[in-house]
Amino acid sequence: MKTILIVDDEVNIRDSLAGVLSDEGFRVLTAESAEDGIESIEKEVPDLLLLDIWLPGMDGVDALKIIKERRKELPIIMISGHGSVETAVTATKFGAYDFLEKPLSLDKVVLTVEHALEQKRLAEENRDLLEQARREHKIIGKSASITGLKQTIKRVAPTNSWVLITGENGTGKELVARNIYIYSNRAQKPFITLNCASIPKEDIERELFGKEGRLEMADGGTLFLDEIGEMSLKVQEKMLKISRGESVERPGSSGHVKVDVRVLAASSKDLTRAIKGGLFIEELYERLNVIPLHVDSLRERTEDIPYFVGHYFKEFSYAIGKAIPTLSDEALEALYSYNWPGNVRELRNVIERLIIMSGSAEVTYADIPLYIRGEGSCSNEAAHIGDTSLKEARASFEKEFISKKLRDLKGNVSKTAEAIGLERSHLYRKIKAFGIKI
Repeated sequence: MKTILIVDDEVNIRDSLAGVLSDEGFRVLTAESAEDGIESIEKEVPDLLLLDIWLPGMDGVDALKIIKERRKELPIIMISGHGSVETAVTATKFGAYDFLEKPLSLDKVVLTVEHALEQKRLAEENRDLLEQARREHKIIGKSASITGLKQTIKRVAPTNSWVLITGENGTGKELVARNIYIYSNRAQKPFITLNCASIPKEDIERELFGKEGRLEMADGGTLFLDEIGEMSLKVQEKMLKISRGESVERPGSSGHVKVDVRVLAASSKDLTRAIKGGLFIEELYERLNVIPLHVDSLRERTEDIPYFVGHYFKEFSYAIGKAIPTLSDEALEALYSYNWPGNVRELRNVIERLIIMSGSAEVTYADIPLYIRGEGSCSNEAAHIGDTSLKEARASFEKEFISKKLRDLKGNVSKTAEAIGLERSHLYRKIKAFGIKI
């Protein structure tokens, strides 16, 4: 039941509004002065406030200012028997949701209240989704470079500047772009991505500028272009026009595309070298590079490795329903010593493997892949995987892990289920699915 506070010095108005709103299923509180209304809100915050402008003592507009300073999210509908356009504009300026004139149409009051509460619900839902997105896309690490990167993101996010994000493959450039987006003023609008390296160059123009292409999908929001250096010069020219606010021709038609979009671009290549080689337009680079962001490689910020370990241990342990293990000092030292050519992406994959394959409460040095320990090559160790997908690789590791545990426990399914933290029935299903012979 939603609570509505009515602040009006006329008892008849209070009673009639309270009656009709109670009949609509609302819980109603009343006050006869602005001072009493403010005091009531301090004790209990309602879901909506109906506030008269002409009140004894403090008037409604002054009360509106005070309440909005303290409870910005509270929807307030102003009511007055002496309304004017100027008064309505003033009330709206200070945060009123709407302005209703007396004599009041009770049907209109109910409709306005319902619309205000629906808008509040949607705003709260969007705020919750935004907070969830910020948690899910949190940038991990406390190294000096990452701390500085986070600070720069917070400063650049509220602007409409185009941004270039550089760094090696696997460092998390898209994660940086998503953080700029979710902290921006466009966070309620679309976030559209295009990896220019994943599609043929001749198809990028159609993907971007075609009918219902990525640019139109991102209109009003943000477009993330990964590996922008893979664009042809023709497509770069069109993107340069978009950056100037101009319209561009659709491929293969007489139509045009004109959008309001913020572009975040990423590149693992040195675009200044591409400019010298005539492969990238310098003006487009300058428009993107107003506020450059660089993501250091993992080997340049090894002090962040324990934070990644803690984060991914939780993530993958929860995913397969097992207790979160610890990591031995020797195992951590091995992770520190490795060069991580695949950066954070490689570390994430290694930790996922460790969680799946480790059967004890502690991941030890012996559990670390041989090539990371410097005792073999990555290619040799992963040779049996070939060109399989991550899903297939994970299933292969899981089958090997369960088979080994069953052998160790002489085929006892109950003990194996307990040892690896699975329900017995769940383990039986996996044994059957993998075709494991007991």
